[in-house]
Amino acid sequence: MNVLFVNASPHGDASHGYRLALEMIAMLRKTARVEVVERDLAAKPLPPITRDYARAITSRHPDARQFDVSEQLIREIETTDALIVNTPMHNFTVPAALKLWIDYVLRIHRTFAATPEGKLGLMRDRPTFVIVGSGGFHSGEHARQRDFLTPYLRYALGSIGLRALHVLSLQGLVHGDEAVSESLRSAREEVARHALFAADDAIAR
Repeated sequence: MNVLFVNASPHGDASHGYRLALEMIAMLRKTARVEVVERDLAAKPLPPITRDYARAITSRHPDARQFDVSEQLIREIETTDALIVNTPMHNFTVPAALKLWIDYVLRIHRTFAATPEGKLGLMRDRPTFVIVGSGGFHSGEHARQRDFLTPYLRYALGSIGLRALHVLSLQGLVHGDEAVSESLRSAREEVARHALFAADDAIAR
C-alpha cells in the first residue's frame, strides 16, 4: 500500500493532527506493507505560481518545463492508494501553503476536464482523509465560527476525482486538555470504523 501524507501544519510533529496521521499510518503497518511519501508544505514550501506558469496553463502549446512542480505533485497522488492531509484551519479556511498545493494539483486537461456540466475529474478516486485542526469550534453545540475549509476541500478535490473524502475534525485545541482529548478520541473512533483500517481489508492489500 502506498500512502501520501501531505502536511500543512507549521507546527510539524508538535501538531495534534500530524501525530494522528502517524498513528493512522502505524495502524496500516500492523497488517500491511506500507510505503509513505511525505510532502511537508510547511517545512519545504512550494515555489509561488509565476507568470510563466499562468501563461503555460492557458497556452495551446505550453512549455512543459513550467509544469515540473505540478507534475511531481500530481504523480505523488497518482501513485498512492490513500491520501492523508493534515491541515490547520486558518481564518476559516485552508492555509496558504495548502492552497498553493491545490493550485498546482488542479490543472485543466491534466487532473480535470472542463465540460458543459462543469469540471470532470480525471484522477482515480482513492480514500482521502483530511485532518482539520482548529483552536475554536466550528460545528456542534459550541460552534462560534463558520467552516469554509471543509466544503471548499470537498469541492476542490472532488473536481479532480477524489470524492471518497473523510474529514477528521480536531476542534477546540486551545480550550484545554479535556477538549483536546475528546476531539482526538472522536477522531480515532471514526478512523477505526473505516474499512481501510480493518484488518481483513488491509491484509487484502
